[in-house]
Amino acid sequence: MKFPFEVSFEELQSDLDVYVDAVFSCLTSEFLVMPKGKGFVEFSVFEEGYECLKRATGGFRDVTPETLGSAVYDIPIALVVLRCMIGFTPPEWAYYASRQTGISVTQNAARAIDRNIRMDPGAPLPRPGTVQGKRIRALMSAACNALTSGVPRQVTDTLHRLDKADTKAGLVSVRASANLGVPYSVLLYERLLGRPFAGHRDSISELIGNVIENAIESVLTEAGISFRKTGRAERLEGFDQAPDFVVPNEFNPRVVIEAKLTEDDGTARDKVTRVQHLGALSMAGQPAGKPRFEVIACIAGRGFGVRREDMKKLLLATRGKVFTLKNIPDLVDQTLLRDFRVIPSER
Repeated sequence: MKFPFEVSFEELQSDLDVYVDAVFSCLTSEFLVMPKGKGFVEFSVFEEGYECLKRATGGFRDVTPETLGSAVYDIPIALVVLRCMIGFTPPEWAYYASRQTGISVTQNAARAIDRNIRMDPGAPLPRPGTVQGKRIRALMSAACNALTSGVPRQVTDTLHRLDKADTKAGLVSVRASANLGVPYSVLLYERLLGRPFAGHRDSISELIGNVIENAIESVLTEAGISFRKTGRAERLEGFDQAPDFVVPNEFNPRVVIEAKLTEDDGTARDKVTRVQHLGALSMAGQPAGKPRFEVIACIAGRGFGVRREDMKKLLLATRGKVFTLKNIPDLVDQTLLRDFRVIPSER
């Protein structure tokens, strides 16, 4: 099977469906396997914090800022366990704590406390008398209030954030969950509401998105090619939307590369439109068949493998220069990038 970047534009146009199939054959979904990334908390570490919290509170019978504090300052990850019990994100916890205690806990401060613990679970926390120590105390006090209050009466068309199996009736629910375990159907229902691995998936979204960009950067660097990698929302003169890579630079663009990973077909359509725009820009004011710069699309994820018509548009916009993670190693040899390659003796 030949890939679209291996044939002429005329041959591509004459048998477009065959080359759509070729690209589809290389697209794989990345959603089943996620990188752990920095700050990933192993279950053994998390469980140690949970058991410490359980012991310090006498099996969640004596839940006060003091008992929580003894656990948190002994095993800091217990603070993350406490956040998971109430089911808040760090910014939500910060807002709730500020309202409950009158102590200013900023969203950034709450994020920093949470992240620092996850990055180094063994590092000691700021002492109680410091600014951050007072914020930690406020977070624990607010958590006590949430855990002991239970769910207030709600109107029928609303759902309270604490209306969870382990917090619905306050500490009674907490103790029941800790001592008896949670029915599997309840666990599955809360998973429906929260998505499995949701917090971790959100925290590594940029890391996942960088997989294809890192692969491109590695190939270009290995070939000694000069390139300009743009940042998020960065603007380049001559481009109303900056591509991810420009070779050799934005002042003399000869090759532009868009790197896109998506597991959603709607997002894939948006990405295709973006590449089409670059293709039109490359031909603006140019003689027929003589683009000002070559447009390359490097794609990954199942989102691009859904709509055949979108893939046809992508192939036409790039004149066949569509690469997946599987064939990114061919990127230099099969495009104008080869003209910018520096052989080892020239470096």
